[in-house]
Amino acid sequence: MRGFRERLAGEIIVFDGGMGTYLYEKGTFINSCFEELNLSNPSLVAGIHAEYRDAGADVIETNTFGANRFKLAAFGLEDRVESINCEGARLAREAAGDGILVAGSVGPLDLPLEPLGRLSFEDARGAFAEQIRGLVKGGVDLIIVETFAHVPEIVQALRAARAVAGDLPVIAQVSVGEDGRLLGGASLESFVEAIAGESPDVVGFNCSVGPKSMLEAVERLRSLSRLPLSAQPNAGLPATVGGRKIYMSSPEYLAEYAKRFIHSGAAIVGGCCGTRPEHIRAIRRAVRALNPVKRYDELRIGSGADAPSSVQPVALAAKSALGAKLARGDFVRIVELVSPKGQSAEAQIGKGRILKALGIDAINIPDGPRASARMSALALAAIMQREVGVETVLHYACRDRNVIGMQADLLGAAALGIRNVLAITGDPPKLGAYPDASAVFDIDSIGLVHLLARLNRGLDLAGNPIGLPTAMCVGVGVNPGAMDLDEELRRLELKIAGGAEFMITQPVFDLRVFETFKRRIEDLRIPLICGIWPLVSLRNAEFMNNEVPGAHVADEIMERMRNAPTGEEGFEVGIAVARETLAALEGEVDGVQLAAPLGRVEGIGRILGD
Repeated sequence: MRGFRERLAGEIIVFDGGMGTYLYEKGTFINSCFEELNLSNPSLVAGIHAEYRDAGADVIETNTFGANRFKLAAFGLEDRVESINCEGARLAREAAGDGILVAGSVGPLDLPLEPLGRLSFEDARGAFAEQIRGLVKGGVDLIIVETFAHVPEIVQALRAARAVAGDLPVIAQVSVGEDGRLLGGASLESFVEAIAGESPDVVGFNCSVGPKSMLEAVERLRSLSRLPLSAQPNAGLPATVGGRKIYMSSPEYLAEYAKRFIHSGAAIVGGCCGTRPEHIRAIRRAVRALNPVKRYDELRIGSGADAPSSVQPVALAAKSALGAKLARGDFVRIVELVSPKGQSAEAQIGKGRILKALGIDAINIPDGPRASARMSALALAAIMQREVGVETVLHYACRDRNVIGMQADLLGAAALGIRNVLAITGDPPKLGAYPDASAVFDIDSIGLVHLLARLNRGLDLAGNPIGLPTAMCVGVGVNPGAMDLDEELRRLELKIAGGAEFMITQPVFDLRVFETFKRRIEDLRIPLICGIWPLVSLRNAEFMNNEVPGAHVADEIMERMRNAPTGEEGFEVGIAVARETLAALEGEVDGVQLAAPLGRVEGIGRILGD
């Protein structure tokens, strides 16, 4: 099971919803000790955990929010702190099953600390430590200290967590009012400053307010802290109906705000008071559209029967001219050409003719890069092959189609004579001009490789014969500068096992980073094509460094771009750096993919030396 920190680095994590309010809805008396139900009615608690698990939560929280000695003393249970917390953790762990993490919930003591009250910092820290020991003993994966209103108290909780839980991840969440301040009156600035030395893994908010006010707080917190953020609002502010507190926000309303939390920088979304499994299910759907993480083997799409023995897949050398060159070990040169934003492809056709004259091997056509709306990459690929007579590499993204549409598109591409496909997951809509657009992501790039491999074996996804097998040369992307290179290489290995026949890297701006990557893939025996993107200005270089994950521009290149004050000088430096990169890579890789700087394809000839 992937750990919390590993997931936090690469995906949006969905937490569960309310526990106390849901127990109340299920008939627990308001004056009961909800945490004691871990011992007296474990099936009720476990059932709620299971509901949240089935709704799609990645993390479920233990029913231990108030299980500290001071709160338990009101019920004569102060001597059962460890057993209640340990059993709460055990129940959650059993309900979670494989792949779901368990967070040990730790709430405030609700007693004033010194100097305003009699409770010393040491005693407060001791009470938190006692509770956390029980949670750790019960097997939690992380600790979440939540719903705190006072800065000194959450500091003591964090210190106890670090002292007792060792290296377990810790989340620090406070409650704020509609004014954006902690309920105890402190500012967000003072909160962030106070916990800086306690090293929480995540900082954020839960409870107290509905999603609208919490969104404003998240946006403010993003400017104050570079830690991952979390947002778990109530289902709106409660209304009193027939003597009961009813939370009025619908699942759809909360899910819409979950998208906004994510757009504002939240890495964790979930719910608090008044939220139920249906709210988490709606949030899960929203996150899936923004955060493509589904694996091919999680999608039930047929029996997985082997291809009929009479169907022989086409060999790489016979699939396409590009495939033949890769099979022979020739050094290939590919150029990326982006589709137009309108319906006319005349400009791209003209550029294609220039590139053909330069002797490039194929034109690579991205599919909606950075979630932009452009002419269909499939349409431009077919036009380019027909009008220019140059082979294309079709990017194909998983974002916009379900598996039925994907299969139809790819069969159509094969019928149109497109023989090279680069399987990519696709940028989520939040990166483009349509952040509220829906996304499908039935499968990711790993699944798409499997789909292509099946079509190449004469089968559809359900295992049904399609007649003649397709003959598509299957490529995949890889990022040499990925923050988590181990995970990037794990996914690459899955793509190769699924049928990938060549790989193209993200743009390389630091040969030292690339060399580290290349050493790690020495045993992966498919052709490696390196991406080269000529920089055009200092601003372009800074964008790559700051906004494109893994695209680290070497310091010496940054300095050269700083010394190019005009646009044309920046262009010239970019061309020179690209030529130097190409020269360094020849003999080290199987080919290069070049981008035309500012769409100026004449720069490609200068990079290639033609």
